[in-house]
Amino acid sequence: MKIDGPFYANMGAAAAEAKRLSAMGYDGIYSLEGSWDPFFPLAIASEHAPELDIATGIAVAFPRNPSHIAYQAWDLQTFSKGKFSLGIGSQIKAHIEKRFGLEFNPVAARMREYILAVKAFFDCWQHGTKLDFKGQYYRHTLMTPMFNPGPNDFGIPPIMLGALGPKMTEVAGEVADGLIVHPFNSMPFLENKALPAVKSGLAKSGRTLDDFTLQVNAIIITGETEEAYLAAENSVKGLLGFYASTP
Repeated sequence: MKIDGPFYANMGAAAAEAKRLSAMGYDGIYSLEGSWDPFFPLAIASEHAPELDIATGIAVAFPRNPSHIAYQAWDLQTFSKGKFSLGIGSQIKAHIEKRFGLEFNPVAARMREYILAVKAFFDCWQHGTKLDFKGQYYRHTLMTPMFNPGPNDFGIPPIMLGALGPKMTEVAGEVADGLIVHPFNSMPFLENKALPAVKSGLAKSGRTLDDFTLQVNAIIITGETEEAYLAAENSVKGLLGFYASTP
Protein backbone atom coordinates (compact mmCIF):
# COMPACT_ATOMS: atom_id res chain seq x y z
CA MET A 1 0.00 0.00 0.00
CA LYS A 2 1.10 3.53 -0.79
CA ILE A 3 -0.19 6.82 0.57
CA ASP A 4 -0.48 9.71 -1.87
CA GLY A 5 -1.46 13.28 -1.15
CA PRO A 6 -3.56 15.77 -3.11
CA PHE A 7 -1.47 18.21 -5.12
CA TYR A 8 -3.25 21.57 -5.22
CA ALA A 9 -0.67 23.76 -6.93
CA ASN A 10 -0.37 25.80 -10.09
CA MET A 11 2.90 25.97 -12.00
CA GLY A 12 4.26 28.80 -9.88
CA ALA A 13 3.70 26.94 -6.61
CA ALA A 14 4.36 23.41 -7.84
CA ALA A 15 8.02 23.06 -6.83
CA ALA A 16 7.55 24.22 -3.24
CA GLU A 17 4.36 22.20 -2.74
CA ALA A 18 5.94 19.02 -4.10
CA LYS A 19 8.90 19.40 -1.74
CA ARG A 20 6.53 20.02 1.18
CA LEU A 21 4.46 16.91 0.48
CA SER A 22 7.59 14.80 0.02
CA ALA A 23 8.98 16.02 3.35
CA MET A 24 5.69 15.00 5.01
CA GLY A 25 6.34 11.43 3.90
CA TYR A 26 3.89 10.93 1.06
CA ASP A 27 4.74 8.27 -1.50
CA GLY A 28 3.22 10.26 -4.31
CA ILE A 29 0.97 13.12 -5.34
CA TYR A 30 -2.07 13.45 -7.58
CA SER A 31 -3.26 16.61 -9.29
CA LEU A 32 -6.85 17.58 -9.91
CA GLU A 33 -8.42 19.42 -12.81
CA GLY A 34 -9.81 22.59 -11.29
CA SER A 35 -8.63 26.13 -11.90
CA TRP A 36 -5.55 25.05 -13.87
CA ASP A 37 -4.28 22.25 -16.08
CA PRO A 38 -3.50 19.05 -14.14
CA PHE A 39 -0.51 17.99 -16.28
CA PHE A 40 1.90 20.94 -16.35
CA PRO A 41 2.41 21.29 -12.56
CA LEU A 42 3.30 17.58 -12.35
CA ALA A 43 6.31 18.08 -14.61
CA ILE A 44 7.65 20.76 -12.26
CA ALA A 45 6.88 18.58 -9.24
CA SER A 46 8.77 15.66 -10.75
CA GLU A 47 11.80 17.84 -11.42
CA HIS A 48 11.99 19.18 -7.86
CA ALA A 49 10.82 16.07 -5.96
CA PRO A 50 11.81 13.15 -8.23
CA GLU A 51 11.28 10.61 -5.46
CA LEU A 52 7.50 11.11 -5.64
CA ASP A 53 5.10 9.14 -7.78
CA ILE A 54 2.98 11.55 -9.81
CA ALA A 55 -0.51 11.16 -11.21
CA THR A 56 -3.47 13.04 -12.55
CA GLY A 57 -6.37 12.31 -10.29
CA ILE A 58 -8.26 13.06 -12.43
CA ALA A 59 -7.86 14.80 -15.78
CA VAL A 60 -11.13 15.26 -17.64
CA ALA A 61 -10.92 12.93 -20.61
CA PHE A 62 -13.47 13.94 -23.22
CA PRO A 63 -12.25 17.50 -23.95
CA ARG A 64 -8.89 15.95 -24.88
CA ASN A 65 -8.59 13.72 -27.90
CA PRO A 66 -7.13 10.28 -27.04
CA SER A 67 -4.05 11.10 -29.12
CA HIS A 68 -3.50 14.32 -27.17
CA ILE A 69 -3.69 12.68 -23.77
CA ALA A 70 -1.54 9.75 -24.93
CA TYR A 71 1.31 12.12 -25.83
CA GLN A 72 0.98 13.95 -22.49
CA ALA A 73 1.11 10.68 -20.57
CA TRP A 74 4.08 9.43 -22.60
CA ASP A 75 6.03 12.62 -21.94
CA LEU A 76 5.38 12.60 -18.19
CA GLN A 77 6.20 8.90 -17.93
CA THR A 78 9.55 9.59 -19.60
CA PHE A 79 10.32 12.73 -17.62
CA SER A 80 9.45 11.14 -14.26
CA LYS A 81 11.41 7.98 -15.09
CA GLY A 82 8.41 5.72 -14.83
CA LYS A 83 6.62 7.31 -11.89
CA PHE A 84 3.55 8.63 -13.74
CA SER A 85 0.00 7.25 -13.70
CA LEU A 86 -2.66 8.63 -16.01
CA GLY A 87 -5.84 9.15 -14.03
CA ILE A 88 -8.84 10.18 -16.12
CA GLY A 89 -12.55 10.62 -15.61
CA SER A 90 -15.70 11.76 -17.34
CA GLN A 91 -16.79 14.75 -15.21
CA ILE A 92 -20.56 15.24 -14.98
CA LYS A 93 -22.94 15.85 -17.86
CA ALA A 94 -23.48 19.56 -17.22
CA HIS A 95 -19.77 20.38 -17.40
CA ILE A 96 -19.13 18.32 -20.53
CA GLU A 97 -22.13 19.72 -22.41
CA LYS A 98 -22.22 23.30 -21.10
CA ARG A 99 -18.60 24.15 -20.20
CA PHE A 100 -16.82 22.13 -22.88
CA GLY A 101 -19.60 22.02 -25.49
CA LEU A 102 -19.25 18.29 -26.13
CA GLU A 103 -21.48 15.22 -26.19
CA PHE A 104 -21.66 13.21 -22.97
CA ASN A 105 -23.88 10.17 -23.43
CA PRO A 106 -23.53 7.24 -23.62
CA VAL A 107 -20.82 8.08 -21.12
CA ALA A 108 -19.66 4.60 -20.06
CA ALA A 109 -19.44 3.27 -23.61
CA ARG A 110 -17.65 6.42 -24.73
CA MET A 111 -15.12 6.13 -21.89
CA ARG A 112 -14.49 2.46 -22.60
CA GLU A 113 -13.65 3.27 -26.20
CA TYR A 114 -11.56 6.27 -25.13
CA ILE A 115 -9.31 4.14 -22.94
CA LEU A 116 -8.92 1.51 -25.64
CA ALA A 117 -7.95 4.26 -28.10
CA VAL A 118 -5.27 5.60 -25.74
CA LYS A 119 -3.97 2.06 -25.28
CA ALA A 120 -3.79 1.67 -29.06
CA PHE A 121 -1.37 4.61 -29.19
CA PHE A 122 0.67 3.16 -26.32
CA ASP A 123 0.86 -0.24 -28.00
CA CYS A 124 1.87 1.32 -31.32
CA TRP A 125 4.68 3.34 -29.78
CA GLN A 126 5.95 0.68 -27.39
CA HIS A 127 5.66 -2.45 -29.52
CA GLY A 128 5.63 -1.14 -33.06
CA THR A 129 2.14 -2.40 -33.84
CA LYS A 130 0.13 -0.70 -36.56
CA LEU A 131 -2.17 2.04 -35.30
CA ASP A 132 -5.54 0.85 -36.53
CA PHE A 133 -8.21 1.84 -34.03
CA LYS A 134 -11.72 2.09 -35.46
CA GLY A 135 -14.46 2.70 -32.95
CA GLN A 136 -17.86 4.32 -32.85
CA TYR A 137 -16.61 7.54 -31.26
CA TYR A 138 -12.88 7.60 -32.05
CA ARG A 139 -10.87 6.64 -35.09
CA HIS A 140 -7.05 6.60 -35.24
CA THR A 141 -5.35 4.94 -38.22
CA LEU A 142 -2.27 7.01 -39.03
CA MET A 143 1.08 7.07 -37.23
CA THR A 144 4.09 8.19 -39.27
CA PRO A 145 7.71 8.16 -38.00
CA MET A 146 7.68 11.96 -37.59
CA PHE A 147 5.02 11.70 -34.87
CA ASN A 148 6.01 8.41 -33.23
CA PRO A 149 7.98 8.94 -29.99
CA GLY A 150 9.07 5.31 -30.00
CA PRO A 151 9.35 2.90 -27.06
CA ASN A 152 9.34 4.31 -23.56
CA ASP A 153 12.38 3.17 -21.56
CA PHE A 154 10.26 3.20 -18.41
CA GLY A 155 7.31 1.22 -19.74
CA ILE A 156 3.73 2.07 -20.54
CA PRO A 157 2.05 4.34 -17.97
CA PRO A 158 -0.93 2.76 -16.22
CA ILE A 159 -4.39 4.18 -16.85
CA MET A 160 -6.55 4.74 -13.79
CA LEU A 161 -10.24 5.51 -14.22
CA GLY A 162 -12.25 7.62 -11.82
CA ALA A 163 -15.73 6.12 -11.50
CA LEU A 164 -18.77 6.26 -9.24
CA GLY A 165 -21.71 4.51 -10.93
CA PRO A 166 -21.83 0.77 -11.60
CA LYS A 167 -21.43 0.98 -15.40
CA MET A 168 -18.36 3.21 -15.30
CA THR A 169 -16.87 1.18 -12.45
CA GLU A 170 -17.32 -1.98 -14.51
CA VAL A 171 -15.56 -0.25 -17.42
CA ALA A 172 -12.63 0.44 -15.08
CA GLY A 173 -12.41 -3.24 -14.26
CA GLU A 174 -12.63 -4.27 -17.89
CA VAL A 175 -10.20 -1.92 -19.66
CA ALA A 176 -8.32 0.25 -17.13
CA ASP A 177 -5.38 -0.64 -14.91
CA GLY A 178 -7.05 0.64 -11.78
CA LEU A 179 -10.00 2.45 -10.21
CA ILE A 180 -9.95 5.86 -8.55
CA VAL A 181 -12.76 5.73 -6.00
CA HIS A 182 -14.66 8.99 -5.52
CA PRO A 183 -13.85 10.69 -2.18
CA PHE A 184 -17.56 10.65 -1.28
CA ASN A 185 -17.55 6.98 -0.29
CA SER A 186 -18.00 4.56 2.60
CA MET A 187 -17.03 0.99 3.41
CA PRO A 188 -20.53 -0.35 2.61
CA PHE A 189 -20.35 1.43 -0.76
CA LEU A 190 -16.93 -0.06 -1.51
CA GLU A 191 -17.89 -3.58 -0.45
CA ASN A 192 -21.43 -3.72 -1.85
CA LYS A 193 -21.26 -1.48 -4.93
CA ALA A 194 -17.77 -0.65 -6.19
CA LEU A 195 -15.95 -3.96 -5.76
CA PRO A 196 -18.69 -6.14 -7.32
CA ALA A 197 -18.74 -3.86 -10.38
CA VAL A 198 -14.95 -3.95 -10.62
CA LYS A 199 -14.93 -7.75 -10.40
CA SER A 200 -17.57 -7.96 -13.11
CA GLY A 201 -15.38 -5.88 -15.42
CA LEU A 202 -12.27 -7.85 -14.54
CA ALA A 203 -14.04 -11.08 -15.41
CA LYS A 204 -14.79 -9.72 -18.89
CA SER A 205 -11.09 -9.14 -19.48
CA GLY A 206 -9.93 -12.37 -17.86
CA ARG A 207 -8.23 -10.64 -14.94
CA THR A 208 -8.45 -10.62 -11.15
CA LEU A 209 -7.92 -8.03 -8.44
CA ASP A 210 -4.26 -9.07 -8.38
CA ASP A 211 -3.95 -7.40 -11.80
CA PHE A 212 -5.69 -4.22 -10.66
CA THR A 213 -5.00 -1.16 -8.51
CA LEU A 214 -7.54 0.43 -6.17
CA GLN A 215 -7.00 4.06 -5.24
CA VAL A 216 -9.37 4.92 -2.41
CA ASN A 217 -9.66 8.56 -1.42
CA ALA A 218 -10.46 9.52 2.15
CA ILE A 219 -11.74 12.84 3.46
CA ILE A 220 -9.95 13.50 6.76
CA ILE A 221 -10.39 16.27 9.32
CA THR A 222 -7.23 17.06 11.26
CA GLY A 223 -5.21 19.99 12.56
CA GLU A 224 -2.27 20.81 14.83
CA THR A 225 -4.38 23.22 16.89
CA GLU A 226 -8.06 23.43 17.80
CA GLU A 227 -8.38 26.45 15.53
CA ALA A 228 -6.85 24.57 12.62
CA TYR A 229 -9.06 21.57 13.31
CA LEU A 230 -12.23 23.66 13.33
CA ALA A 231 -11.18 25.35 10.10
CA ALA A 232 -10.64 21.95 8.49
CA GLU A 233 -13.98 20.73 9.81
CA ASN A 234 -15.75 23.72 8.31
CA SER A 235 -14.01 23.17 4.99
CA VAL A 236 -15.01 19.50 4.92
CA LYS A 237 -18.63 20.39 5.67
CA GLY A 238 -18.64 22.56 2.57
CA LEU A 239 -17.00 19.81 0.53
CA LEU A 240 -19.53 17.20 1.62
CA GLY A 241 -22.36 19.60 0.83
CA PHE A 242 -20.91 20.17 -2.63
CA TYR A 243 -20.59 16.44 -3.36
CA ALA A 244 -24.02 15.61 -1.95
CA SER A 245 -25.70 18.28 -4.10
CA THR A 246 -23.96 17.32 -7.36
CA PRO A 247 -26.34 15.50 -9.73
